[in-house]
Amino acid sequence: MAYELTGSACVGYTQKMRFVTRTTNQEGETSVTDMRTSSWEDALGTRFRFENSQYRDQTRVEQTVGEAVRKQNHGEIRVELTQPKKRVIKLPVDTMFPIQHSSKLLQMARSGQTVLVTDLFDASEKGEKTYVTSAYIGARQGPGYNSQLPVVPNGEVLNGLSSWPIALGYYEKGTELEDAVPVYEISFLYFENGVSRRLLIDYGSFSIRGELRKIEMLEPTPCPSSRKQP
Repeated sequence: MAYELTGSACVGYTQKMRFVTRTTNQEGETSVTDMRTSSWEDALGTRFRFENSQYRDQTRVEQTVGEAVRKQNHGEIRVELTQPKKRVIKLPVDTMFPIQHSSKLLQMARSGQTVLVTDLFDASEKGEKTYVTSAYIGARQGPGYNSQLPVVPNGEVLNGLSSWPIALGYYEKGTELEDAVPVYEISFLYFENGVSRRLLIDYGSFSIRGELRKIEMLEPTPCPSSRKQP
C-alpha cells in the first residue's frame, strides 16, 4: 500500500492511494488485484471529488468517478456519479467525507473523547454505498512511544508526537438498532499529525496486517498570498 496526502486547509486536500494484493488459491493459481484511488476534499467538508479504479491481473474491471456536494440550505448531500454510469444519489447532510472524518477523530482524541458514530461516504462500492461507522479511541500514548516501535526510514519525525490506538468498524446502513457485526474492521495507531502505524484490516474470513516501511513528510501547499492559512 502506498498513500500520499498533499494540500492545505486553504486549498483543500488531495489523497492518492494504491493498494496491491497478490493471492494464491489452493490450486496454486495466483491473482493480482490493484486498487487505485484519487480524491480531493475541501477543508470544510463541503465538496468531495473522487476517482477510483480497480484492476485484476492488469485489466481494469471497475471505475468510479463523481463528486459529492454538501448543500447546507437543502439539508442533504448530492452525489453526482459519471462512472460507471450517470446517477444522482442524495445523502443526509450530517454524513461525513474521509478527510472530515479523520480530522474529527483527531479532534476528539485530543479532547479525551472516546467514541464517534457517524455515517461515512468514501466513494467505495461504485460510489453507491454509505457505511455507518463506529470508532473507539483508546488511551493516549505520549511523545516518545514511536521510538519503541520498529525503526523505519524517516520514522523519527513521529517520536515527539502523541498517538492513540483506534478501532473502526464499518456497518451496513439500516443495522444501527440490531446486534449486527461489521462488514469489516480497521485498527491502527493514529499520530496527531494524521500518520498511522500498526494497521490491521479484518474482513471476517481473513485479515491483512500492514506495517509502516517508509515515511516522507511533504511540504504543505502554500496558500494564495491574499489568504492566510488557518
